[in-house]
Amino acid sequence: MEAIMNALIRTGKKKFGLSFDSENELLIIEITENPEKGKANKEIIKELKKFFKSEIELVSGLKSKKKRIKISLPKQEVLNLLNNTN
Repeated sequence: MEAIMNALIRTGKKKFGLSFDSENELLIIEITENPEKGKANKEIIKELKKFFKSEIELVSGLKSKKKRIKISLPKQEVLNLLNNTN
């Protein structure tokens, strides 16, 4: 089972941050990298792999602040992990 989650990316922050808007089922991801030469996408994948301890794939939005992210975990497990971050 896999979960596909919508995400909003905020670039140029001082440190990586992850929060979850449970009402809209939206990941809000703050990253340090700017969107140049794929650096932002690499940071997103690296940090989400650490957080979820799972494989991560960007499904859509490679050049957008709005992305769809595939997490190789059941959706309920993803939601449980995210609800514990807020």
